[in-house]
Amino acid sequence: MTFRETLIYVSAACMLVTASAAWAGSRTPITALSVPECLAPAKPGGGMDLTCKLIQKGMLLPTTLTVSQKNAVPPIAIRTTYLPGGIGAVAWNAIVTQRSGEAQTLVAFSGGSLMNLAQGKYGRASPANVRWVAAVGADYGMIAVRSDSPFKNLRDLMQALKDNPSKVTIGAAGTVGSQDWLKISLLARKRHIDPKTLRFVALEGGGESFTALRAGHVQAVSGDASEAMLHAADNEIRILAVLSDNRLPGALANVPTAREQGIDVSWPIIRGVYMGPHVSDADYHRWINVFDQMMATPEFDRLRTEGGLFPFSLTGKALTEYVKKTVYQYGQQANAMGLVR
Repeated sequence: MTFRETLIYVSAACMLVTASAAWAGSRTPITALSVPECLAPAKPGGGMDLTCKLIQKGMLLPTTLTVSQKNAVPPIAIRTTYLPGGIGAVAWNAIVTQRSGEAQTLVAFSGGSLMNLAQGKYGRASPANVRWVAAVGADYGMIAVRSDSPFKNLRDLMQALKDNPSKVTIGAAGTVGSQDWLKISLLARKRHIDPKTLRFVALEGGGESFTALRAGHVQAVSGDASEAMLHAADNEIRILAVLSDNRLPGALANVPTAREQGIDVSWPIIRGVYMGPHVSDADYHRWINVFDQMMATPEFDRLRTEGGLFPFSLTGKALTEYVKKTVYQYGQQANAMGLVR
């Protein structure tokens, strides 16, 4: 961002935060620190970053009012910050124990976060420890290599893993048991390959995985389709397969599914945000109203599509019930595979 662009953004933020503070009924002084924050629990360039950036753009859209005028909210300037560590555990613990009442802080999460929660990777935690605000879209798993890789399709990669798994390093966000680990492990099992023989490199988020792939530190990446779209524009990355039931529309329309290549594996992913457990009911429901209005606009549908995500919108109670059910199901799956701590 240039200096001039920075000045423009800061000026806009100052005006918008004044309006948003009035909307929120804030009694605190209006300062730069009052700007709402979307906290990405990973390094820049991955799916968590994408989630925050999508919300950041969406909150600046002029909303098409679907509720009474008294409930309408103005555009809101949101800043994206990063708190990587422990595949989301650092951010989770910070919000639960140190920042539990911050009404201006939203934290990005994904299906991988729910998987980690189910496996006890956030310690003695449960979905009830935070307040689930909104799911803003769905994503799908994918497998990618560098464009100069000898692996031209998913079958080539699976054959190499079967012939000599120690020769192929696979970058994945998180450790054994993470959703990226499970994606490639499920594919391997379908080809009668023991996942324990695969060479995994545990990385902190999708952005770091693709950085490692570009640098040649890993030969393949197990990640998400939206992350791949961020890194495939310059043709240095080849996406071998998407883990969806059918081909995805848009920029990845020419990428075959794993099923098309003879391996019946699908992996959908939810993306959204949560808040601290001690945020007041009033502030929590105000944010739900904001997301309901934002996601009802065709402009947000366009932004979501451009970000490589697909329609999936839940807020408040409906999202909370979905999260509880999903974490339970992931826990059952992890227990069956011996992954629960």
